[in-house]
Amino acid sequence: MTDTPITDLPETDFRHPRRRVRLDTILRLRWLAALGQLAAIFIVVQGLEFDLPVVPCLAIVSASALLNLALQITFNPMQLLEPRHAGGLLALNIIELSALLYLTGGLENPFSFMFLVPVLIAATALPVRLTVGLGLLAVACASVLVFFHLPLPWDSEEPLMLPPIYLAGIWLSIALAIGVTSLYAFQVTEEASKLADALAATELVLAREQHLTQLDGLAAAAAHELGTPLATIVLISRELEKALQSNAAVGADIKTLREQAQRCREILGKITQLSSTGSMFDRMKLSTLIEETVAPHRDFGVDIKVRIAVAASPEPVGTRNPAILYGVGNILENAVDFARNAVEVNAWWNNETVEIIVSDDGPGFAPDILKRIGQPYLSRRRGPDDAQQSGGLGLGVFIARTLLERTGAKVSFTNRTFPDHGAVVGIVWPRRRFEAADDEVRASVPVEPERRP
Repeated sequence: MTDTPITDLPETDFRHPRRRVRLDTILRLRWLAALGQLAAIFIVVQGLEFDLPVVPCLAIVSASALLNLALQITFNPMQLLEPRHAGGLLALNIIELSALLYLTGGLENPFSFMFLVPVLIAATALPVRLTVGLGLLAVACASVLVFFHLPLPWDSEEPLMLPPIYLAGIWLSIALAIGVTSLYAFQVTEEASKLADALAATELVLAREQHLTQLDGLAAAAAHELGTPLATIVLISRELEKALQSNAAVGADIKTLREQAQRCREILGKITQLSSTGSMFDRMKLSTLIEETVAPHRDFGVDIKVRIAVAASPEPVGTRNPAILYGVGNILENAVDFARNAVEVNAWWNNETVEIIVSDDGPGFAPDILKRIGQPYLSRRRGPDDAQQSGGLGLGVFIARTLLERTGAKVSFTNRTFPDHGAVVGIVWPRRRFEAADDEVRASVPVEPERRP
């Protein structure tokens, strides 16, 4: 287990600023808009034969295209734009669209709903303040177009006249669509960002745990490499001891040197033997796994009771997998943190499954949290005094659940049935997955949760 629990790490270690937009992305969208506007003008004039102020419309589209060319030549299209610069370009898109709509019927033009596009882009990539600002700009432009615009291109013999109440409905639908769809896009992007950050934290934790499990291999390699020079030191010191028997003072020093070198060889020999057995470093019984995860938490004033059921089948022996050690250890740490007096760890198995149940006598999971456990950055938790406490990033259970599920386990979170109280976390593996070889475990890695947010 790592010395610092993941829930103690500062939020800034994983929470990054919102992603910035590349200039190339904005330019592609602007080129697409310009081509679409040219196509619409051509179809209306040539295909539908409606009277349209072609020259002013083409002037607006040409100005947009020239700006695109200037930006593409002057700046590196792959550079990330500062939020205010990206917001400025999106605001320019809204103004250009407003100018075209002014020339072609205002909100009577069915393309007036294109006001949504720049705001949606902002909602997925820009800070909230800029998104709100662009939304207000789009609504303001739509409001102006309700009262000020040229006639909608239509058949001159039967001009289309929309009633004011219908135009008001269009304006309201545009305003609501901008607000609702932007909020939805913002929430989806925010959740995706949180999940990506939490998964990055998960990989960091797993890398740290794997680092620890590799220490035995490093120790064995060090013992092997140091064995030869130590043997040489022992041999030379023995020869020097014989040669300097007449010099008692120097001979005693040489003897001490030889004895200490021999002691180093013996210590390295023990390390090599320990690693070569594999029992402690490569594979471990279920009872050993539980004891290793329980041991660090026994001195925190909470009674931890371990019950391992006796089954007809042999006890499962699994790989010493850091994902399992961290996942079970984190869940146990959570139970100890929130228990009033005692934590129970029950384990049993048969030929098909291996199961570990961790329960405590604390307040349990809050009802509004229970169905959402496993989401990253879920930070509300109920403390031992039943009061709501704020703390942590909500990464601990998320990471534990992710790691355990990658090893093939199913993790469930429930509360004890009234009148008992406390949280219950169940971890169930298919036995073949629990006993899988190390290569199989790594090839099929697990998934995460999080406990009392």
